[in-house]
Amino acid sequence: MKVLLIGSGGREHALAYALAASPVLTRLYAAPGNPGIAEAADCVALDVADHRTVIGFCQTTGIDFVVVGPEAPLVAGLVDDLEAAGIAAFGPSAAAARLEGSKGFTKDLCARHDIPTAAYGRFDNRDAALAFVREKGAPIVVKADGLAAGKGVTVAMTLDEAIAAVEDCFAGAFGAAGAEVVVEEFLEGEEASFFALSDGVHALALTSAQDHKRVFDGDLGPNTGGMGAYSPASVMTPAITEQVMAEIIRPTVAALAAEGSPFKGVLFAGLMITATGPKLIEYNVRFGDPETQVLMMRLKSDLLLLLKAARDGVLDRVDCRWRDEVALTVVMAAKGYPGAVEKGTEIRGLDRAAALPGTKVFHAGTKQDGDRLVAAGGCVLAVTATGATVAEAQAHAYAAVDAIDWPGGFCRRDIGWRAVERERQG
Repeated sequence: MKVLLIGSGGREHALAYALAASPVLTRLYAAPGNPGIAEAADCVALDVADHRTVIGFCQTTGIDFVVVGPEAPLVAGLVDDLEAAGIAAFGPSAAAARLEGSKGFTKDLCARHDIPTAAYGRFDNRDAALAFVREKGAPIVVKADGLAAGKGVTVAMTLDEAIAAVEDCFAGAFGAAGAEVVVEEFLEGEEASFFALSDGVHALALTSAQDHKRVFDGDLGPNTGGMGAYSPASVMTPAITEQVMAEIIRPTVAALAAEGSPFKGVLFAGLMITATGPKLIEYNVRFGDPETQVLMMRLKSDLLLLLKAARDGVLDRVDCRWRDEVALTVVMAAKGYPGAVEKGTEIRGLDRAAALPGTKVFHAGTKQDGDRLVAAGGCVLAVTATGATVAEAQAHAYAAVDAIDWPGGFCRRDIGWRAVERERQG
């Protein structure tokens, strides 16, 4: 099977790593890819926003299946256009991708179908949003409605923070994504990421992870796209996992089908595990980043066959198996992230890191400059390792981090800290 993978980040490198292991794969292409993905795929310089160009490449190259990694092409309807041209593709339609493209759409869907989530208000008017915030008080959560590259959410612990977040959205800080704002109640609990495949009718549970959004140790500083993750998330017990499937995932699949937008793809549920049970924070309609890096290190099943089953409507005929090991990834970011960063700083020592047992370094924001590998973004590397416990996986990952010579980068040194504490307490 000839496969085209759309995307260029750490998530896509992890997907390429898993897809390349499939015995049914004959050739893997990536558009546009990155230097790490180039180890497993032929990278092609396609403008993925130009759907006609992507379709033309698929037709001339004989692509059998397209896997769309990032959210923006999904929301823009790339899968719809590929399927209309007779090219099989993994990912939801534009209508179903509204689950991520509009937080308000998801909140309203949850309200209509009794899916547990935080109480909320939805506003396209600045003054109305501010009045709601002042009425509810802090802590409170303010979200830009649309796609904002993971940066449109403010967990405001004070009223002044909440007011500033609303003002920022309506002042254009997130462009069109902030033209509408969702304001939610603050949920107490522990966050987890949960993944399931859907073929429009059936839902297949995958596994869980726990991301670390804040930029500094101890969960301090501004939110980021993710500074590290581990899998499985220890807070996701078998009982809670089944509760999430029964109360959140399956009702969402049924709701979208009933409303005429069946969901085919991966549902990435951001959850808060509260004292009264799991609640949905938000949906993403693609694999997470950096969660995919730890998921793909643990996956035993053939990823390509799983994704094809979701697209073909036969998820009820497959199962998914996972390695027992824990996987943990540490994101190495360019100094200054999540603000302005310096690009072009040289990275050395990846061979030393990759030579360590059970370790894989995924490229998220790199480029080749002659014979030099340099930073080309905010999140640059995802240094990933496995172990029998979270503490062991953590130790292996940081040993690999320490083998990398990159003065222009930094990382958190406490990824997995909650789970490590649980292990110490027995």
